Amino acid sequence: MKSTRKGLRDGELEKDTYDRLTCAECGESLKKRNDPDEVFSVRTCPECGSEWKELR
Repeated sequence: MKSTRKGLRDGELEKDTYDRLTCAECGESLKKRNDPDEVFSVRTCPECGSEWKELR
């Protein structure tokens, strides 16, 4: 699983006009899953199911 920063650099993710992360493939806004036991959150595309981790 790549980080959101690497996904932005590789062109897999984009930011919309309100600086929300969107999937470049689907154009959907990413959903956030926050596990309290982990140091990172998981960002998921609801359309294609791709996942990226985001450090807090």
